[in-house]
Amino acid sequence: MTTPSSFGVCVCMFNASISQLTTSRWELPEEIAHCTEHGFNAISVWRPKLSDMGVASAAALLASAGMEVSSVQWAGGFTGSDGRSFDESVADAIDAIEATQMLGACVLIVHSGCRGGHTLNHAHRLLRQAIEVIAPVARRKGVTLAIKPIHAAAATGCSFLTQLCEALQLVERLNDSAVGLSLDLWQFGHKPELFKLLPRLAASTAVVQVADRLGPPSGEQERLPASRGSLPLEALVAGLIEFGYAGQIEFDPVGEAVEEIGYERVLAETRVLADAWNAEQSSALFEQGQTLNPLASTVPIETCEPWNIQLRSTPSRRSHASSHTVSRG
Repeated sequence: MTTPSSFGVCVCMFNASISQLTTSRWELPEEIAHCTEHGFNAISVWRPKLSDMGVASAAALLASAGMEVSSVQWAGGFTGSDGRSFDESVADAIDAIEATQMLGACVLIVHSGCRGGHTLNHAHRLLRQAIEVIAPVARRKGVTLAIKPIHAAAATGCSFLTQLCEALQLVERLNDSAVGLSLDLWQFGHKPELFKLLPRLAASTAVVQVADRLGPPSGEQERLPASRGSLPLEALVAGLIEFGYAGQIEFDPVGEAVEEIGYERVLAETRVLADAWNAEQSSALFEQGQTLNPLASTVPIETCEPWNIQLRSTPSRRSHASSHTVSRG
């Protein structure tokens, strides 16, 4: 969002959201109460919790509390690796799109699913075919499909889409207003080249997830609260905003550290941190009088093609309407 300063200059700020994965032991009414208490006006909804309550009831409760839904997690698994057929996965994704609209949300996160015995080329083809079917539905409903890549070290059993450049290139070549990127900084925030990609990422990203870590990504998916690890999260978020990203920033720490710290403290610390980031960003932009541009160079698409993609012109818990385990990443 943009906020005018007392000098009439508009400064860029972001809206902070909390994921239901972070507060996995709380139910929706409890989450709404605590998020409101700590100054959050948006949450990312996890479909298993949504199905427990029912979409209509959840939508009514959220609306009555004035709580926005930053995204819905998730649809996908189009490769059949979870035991569903392609058609069943597509039908579930359409159900998820309709639920996203009912909740007043604009973003549905999409996971590719793992290879499931397919060649990589065929797995990519299945993902593209699914997107070609569900994107028109999403467009009619006012929903953006946010394709989420997962770092290879954390992707076992949940995704074949393991390179950020690969996913970014897919979104850019699809060139569809109903298709964007889900950028998880926990997965890729350690990569130096990420800074040079920020202009393209800002243009293609539908939602950003923020969690910290110490060391490389791993299958354990220990997602620390922001500032408790070593990732340059503040700089990355600031860079995305400077290059025009105007979507939600979802904070979604998950794991043993979150359980030990306690949900209340995680929410309180995250609120303070988000406010500090916004204040720092506003101050820096005002002082310089122009958008900061330390990352002006961009990466040409030719340097970002791990796969030769050909397009046609045009805490573990069972997923809703599927039998596979939901990844916390």
